[in-house]
Amino acid sequence: MNTAQAGTLESMDCLVTVSEAASGTGVKIQITGSSAARFKSAMEKKVSEVIASMGVKDIEISIQDNGALDIVLGARVEAAVKRLMGGER
Repeated sequence: MNTAQAGTLESMDCLVTVSEAASGTGVKIQITGSSAARFKSAMEKKVSEVIASMGVKDIEISIQDNGALDIVLGARVEAAVKRLMGGER
């Protein structure tokens, strides 16, 4: 199974790991870290928006958060997905 990552575990950042999922399984999002308890639903919404805008339907996403802002989270997800799809390295 192919995987890709973007981000770091530094403060105010997040590490996003994405993996291919079997066709028809949908999007699975797992969020852990400092902000997960308070902002999980908002983070899931942001990730879902980014994934939908990229046209991705089947993917597994794991996020280790250390206080990343919304815009940082979105950028990390986008970068990881592009790397998974064979784009930027």
